Amino acid sequence: MSQKSETPQKSNIPETDVLVAAPVKDRRDNDEIDAELITPEQIEDFALKDDYALNPQYISLVIDAADRGDGLRLRELLDALHYADIADLLGFLSEDYREEVIPWIPSDALADILPELDDDIREEVIESMHTADIAEVLQELDSDDAAAVFEDLEEDQQKAVLAAMPESEREAIVTSLAYEEETAGRLMQREVMAAPSFWTVGHAIDHMREAGDDLPELFFDIYVIDPSHKPVGAVPVSVLMRTKRDMVLSTLMDPTTEITVDMDQEEVAYIFEKYHLISAPVVDASGRLVGQITVDDIVNIIQAENREDILALGGVSDIEGRDTGIFGMVKSRLPWLLVNLLTAFASVTVISAFQGEIVKMVALAALMPVVASIGGNFGTQALTVAVRALSARELTAANAARTLWREIMSGWLVGACVAIGLAVVTLIFWHDAKLASVIAGAILINFTMAALAGTLIPMAASKFGIDPAGASPIFVTLVTDFCGFFSFLGLAAIILL
Repeated sequence: MSQKSETPQKSNIPETDVLVAAPVKDRRDNDEIDAELITPEQIEDFALKDDYALNPQYISLVIDAADRGDGLRLRELLDALHYADIADLLGFLSEDYREEVIPWIPSDALADILPELDDDIREEVIESMHTADIAEVLQELDSDDAAAVFEDLEEDQQKAVLAAMPESEREAIVTSLAYEEETAGRLMQREVMAAPSFWTVGHAIDHMREAGDDLPELFFDIYVIDPSHKPVGAVPVSVLMRTKRDMVLSTLMDPTTEITVDMDQEEVAYIFEKYHLISAPVVDASGRLVGQITVDDIVNIIQAENREDILALGGVSDIEGRDTGIFGMVKSRLPWLLVNLLTAFASVTVISAFQGEIVKMVALAALMPVVASIGGNFGTQALTVAVRALSARELTAANAARTLWREIMSGWLVGACVAIGLAVVTLIFWHDAKLASVIAGAILINFTMAALAGTLIPMAASKFGIDPAGASPIFVTLVTDFCGFFSFLGLAAIILL
């Protein structure tokens, strides 16, 4: 990445209320320090809060330096941060300020920073780099990270970058991108330490020292392979380093859990979590070793899948982030709300069918939303538990009946408690025992239906290959609203009118 040889001129970035540098407090002694006099040692101390989040006062210093066009000060501020914190900092800055800060990021940190960035911000950083610089950075990355960064390039830029790379590095990226997205083949790194079973510990150690950059930057296991390059076991590096040099690898190896290149990344994460793996070999259709997946990649996958499920439960697309524009947010949220609008007409139909009863007894209009609302909350609770259980493979056909019965029983018990409370409140306000019994009965019915819907709907969605977190909330709400209004108004029509 090319750096500016001279300090840039003062930028014309507009000032805002929140982007003002303030006196900074040193966490060690809580004394206020003049922002202009902060030393690099002090920067490192207060840049992060105790919870490892960036200190707003540090961000203010960066903004102040950008406003003044003080590139040397920006470099000083950035040098104090870990690469992951620099990536976090870019996420907090607006696009205008990122343009000021990006040229001053240390070039030797770019290879570590790029994989940590959100896609939109990574695109901004790459746009500021020359083709040769991009090619050099990609060569420093593990093959999985290099493929992820390369994929975000424009087609013309991809061709130029590939042309600037050595053939071996170019082939690694092209091979990684040949696999489907969100599969083990795309997730794996091709760099792997493998050894034949007849090697001794000494052979393996000497080979690792001689191989140098040809090995992955971080690895935990040495995969023992047969003559056809198929993994037959693995020796943890920790075991290798504690064992005498003349011990043969075949006597030290443990069985491996193999991952196929076409396995979905969510399935890979489940296997890692279930078997407490640190790394696993990846094999092709013929069983040959082609790469490995390590736990640091799995942590990212688990976080991404959990974030996707949480957003989906709220009817929000996973494209929303700190830098998402207004139209992007609208595009993310509007579709499910339109579906919700359509399903809401089912509740309107029920209310319309009983409008005569509502006119005769105004109390019904005041109480019926309570039944639907509380039932909906219980349905959401059941839905959340079911989605989590499905994700963790804790809810399957083997225990579906028991899980459903447990939810129904909890619905009856919780519903009974809520029904008694609402009945008492109804008696106090309306002095009508029949009305109190109606709302109590409606609560019990709606809680039962909420338990059924909250469990069965995500199970059905999963059975048909639909994301249960994204599709279920709308339909659970439909069931609880419809049943809440219908049970309350129906019982009222039978008992009261």
